[in-house]
Amino acid sequence: MSGERRPLADRPLTEPHPSRLSPEHPDRARILAAHDAALAAGEAGYLDPESGLFVLSADFLARRGTCCGRGCRHCPYVDDPQSG
Repeated sequence: MSGERRPLADRPLTEPHPSRLSPEHPDRARILAAHDAALAAGEAGYLDPESGLFVLSADFLARRGTCCGRGCRHCPYVDDPQSG
């Protein structure tokens, strides 16, 4: 739903939707720690501990005001597995 304005999902920005980061993901704790550090520092994102790619934080994505539809790991707009 690229560019569509919609409300944030009903969950904390620190908790990605399970369709974007499975509770069983082997690096989940490290990923969430990196994301939490980026949130605390007010940074736009963090380097993924597994791939080394830059991942945008939920706060950064929320401030943009829209879902880009690209499947972001921390998308604050996803409220079901088919969204975003």
